[in-house]
Amino acid sequence: MTSQGQGLDTSLEENRRMDFRRKLLKINECLGAKDVEALKFLCRDWLSPKKLEKSGSALEIFEQLLAEEQLSEEDPFLLAELLFIIRQKSLLRHLRYSKEQVQSSLPAQRRVPLFRNLLYELSEDLDSENLRSMIFLLPNVFPKTEMTSLSFLAHLEKQDLIGEDNLTTLEDLCKTVAPNLLKKIEKYKTEKISQLHKETEALHQGEEELPSRLGNMQVHGASQKEPWQNEHERRSNGDRATNGAPIPGSTEMLRASADIRNAATSTKEAAVYRMNRKHRGHCVIVNNHNFTSLTARLGTHKDAESLKCVFQWLGFTVRVYNNVKKVDLEKALQEYKSHPDNVDRDCFVCCILTHGNLGAVYSSDEALIPIREIMSQFTAQQCPGLAHKPKLFFIQACQGDEIQPSVSIEADALNPEKLPSAPRQVSLQDSIPVEADFLLGLATVPGYVSFRHPEKGSWYIQSLCNHLKDLVPRHEDILSILTAVNNDVSRQADKDGTKKQMPQPAFTLRKKLVFPVPQEAFSLQ
Repeated sequence: MTSQGQGLDTSLEENRRMDFRRKLLKINECLGAKDVEALKFLCRDWLSPKKLEKSGSALEIFEQLLAEEQLSEEDPFLLAELLFIIRQKSLLRHLRYSKEQVQSSLPAQRRVPLFRNLLYELSEDLDSENLRSMIFLLPNVFPKTEMTSLSFLAHLEKQDLIGEDNLTTLEDLCKTVAPNLLKKIEKYKTEKISQLHKETEALHQGEEELPSRLGNMQVHGASQKEPWQNEHERRSNGDRATNGAPIPGSTEMLRASADIRNAATSTKEAAVYRMNRKHRGHCVIVNNHNFTSLTARLGTHKDAESLKCVFQWLGFTVRVYNNVKKVDLEKALQEYKSHPDNVDRDCFVCCILTHGNLGAVYSSDEALIPIREIMSQFTAQQCPGLAHKPKLFFIQACQGDEIQPSVSIEADALNPEKLPSAPRQVSLQDSIPVEADFLLGLATVPGYVSFRHPEKGSWYIQSLCNHLKDLVPRHEDILSILTAVNNDVSRQADKDGTKKQMPQPAFTLRKKLVFPVPQEAFSLQ
């Protein structure tokens, strides 16, 4: 009897599945080419752009939604919402919905993002004359092919000229060409604020979405003891870390740590940076080993090798520059900020391994270059191809000018009297451009030591590489990964257990940065 019951259940389930597919087939037969284009556009947040481009019918889109478990016979609401949006409300009967039911359910069950819905509504009101005028106002942005209002908006989005938090270009176009559409944009802003308020109220104990401001990360982790070299640092006011004691921090730093901890552990997903363009991005590694008068940085090649391996695994085009003079660094920065394929890349990464001083790093010919000067080359004004995309900078260098001698310790600022004078004291906030989408990861808090093993590489870079390798496959965002790096590095110690290090990130990221999980296995040991 049990076997017969199971067979009956299986048969009923197959019948339900077949009946649902028959309904999808009937819906497909009633949809035209314009409807298919609309469905492709509205499904961009769930389905691969490449697969959508190849879809020639609504049926193929339905098949993809089924495969991605976005649609099922048990939960067909997404399709009902899509049909409602494209004004094919008569087809809702196939899904046993009425237009009134869908409309009343949208506030609680909405699946299509507000931004996507806004763009579709705007496309419906853009006539051919307005479309030509808008294309004319943005020369050299669009391919020389015939465009529909939807493909026009999709291209603006692909080029990162518009986004859910970036409506300036869209508003400017509408003000000039179609002022009547501004009401829809204002309505979207109001709805988005309302939605954010509701989400915030729903978060557990007031947990919040990722803040877009500078801050420090929480510190805790496992201990590791090795003979280390000193990437020397000390606070400019002369304070020194006590033997075996954690690096002290200010009240402001502790507050910032709490803010970032809340953000990193938030149970509510924040907006995520797009990571599905043609290329992941460029990764530039500046690896300075030899200097004019400073000691050679033994172990730095291990860091460069680890960074190259990890970022290639993550899909970046990596280039390593060894022993870079100031003029060559300026030339490389100029090349990458004006690189023609930046527009097709998701983000940019720059890693600098060298000696340093407070708020600045040394070139191999010992020119002192402010970190801010390097990062400012990639602002939206200087580098429009990377506008609204994350720009990550990781600095393995000392940020001080005093020596704490030890048997196996060397300073990255040895013989400071031979070096150019340090710049005025700068805060970490002063080192990062006052513009969105930047992240700066320093190996140590300004004024304190960082460490480098003569064979195994630096604490910070090795920990960063290991945690990227471990946590990217778990879909962790970059700030959560840097929290784990802080956990690790802050608890490591030198041979005598007297030298400590505390990394410090600062950021103006607006969204979560989650690297896609690479398909191939990671081979770095």
